Amino acid sequence: MKPENLNTKIFLDSGDPAETKLVLEKLGFLDGQTTNPSLFAKNPEVQARITSGNKYSKGEVYEVYKSIVQEVSGLLPNGSVSIEVYADTNTPVEEILSQAREMNTWIPNAHIKLPVTKTGLEAAEILAKEGMRLNMTLVFSQEQAAAVYSATFRANKGQIYLSPFIGRLDDRGEDGMSFIKNVLEMHKAGDGHVEVLSASVRTYSHFMQCLKLNCDIATVPAKVLLEWAEKGCEMSEENWQYDKGELKTLEYEQVDLNKNWREYNIQHDLTDQGLEKFAKDWNNLVQ
Repeated sequence: MKPENLNTKIFLDSGDPAETKLVLEKLGFLDGQTTNPSLFAKNPEVQARITSGNKYSKGEVYEVYKSIVQEVSGLLPNGSVSIEVYADTNTPVEEILSQAREMNTWIPNAHIKLPVTKTGLEAAEILAKEGMRLNMTLVFSQEQAAAVYSATFRANKGQIYLSPFIGRLDDRGEDGMSFIKNVLEMHKAGDGHVEVLSASVRTYSHFMQCLKLNCDIATVPAKVLLEWAEKGCEMSEENWQYDKGELKTLEYEQVDLNKNWREYNIQHDLTDQGLEKFAKDWNNLVQ
């Protein structure tokens, strides 16, 4: 049962429609779902084929991805389903544009995921003006977040999602939840066209803090959403405190949202590492 005082849209982070069905059954609702190359590679049917030694052709892998997101879309016809383009550090903007436009035809409720890189932002600037719904991913700094705001300026509310990652910052000793708080605070000065989609939610505490911060959206693995369902979809109490342990708090930076996106420092090593991992997981599927 969806809590009446819930201000955060709840997405499932998964490439497996069976998980979508299970979470819908146990939770009673979902507002959307996010996918990426790594989650797609973990899909049980995909894993079974790869384990058998029978890799896909490039054309086949896109067709299987298409069939998976179409099944998810059918389960969540009123929600958003994020589909990620293949992009590594060498993928030209023309290739990103071509993939995005093709993937956007797969389902009527797509948000196309692009990385926050120079070519990703170049593509976002063009596609946002075309009216395409986008999810800008692998965000690890306020300057990257500001660049997304600038590149997609004048887009409609609901058209642009921004995906800052929590867990990967935690992995290197930085408090990912403090980063989410900073990004939300920075966007208070904006026009509201960018919605903050908290990603890389690893733990139940991450999720509870997302709810307490009133994130626009949280995309969450099935195990955490199933735990939430078991606990009656509890909400964070007012006096509930997130325990960051030994993680370093990321201090808020004063970043102007009104510059040209090319003026921001968008380089981040975790973005580069994330791209590399997604590309590796995708390429492992292709013969």
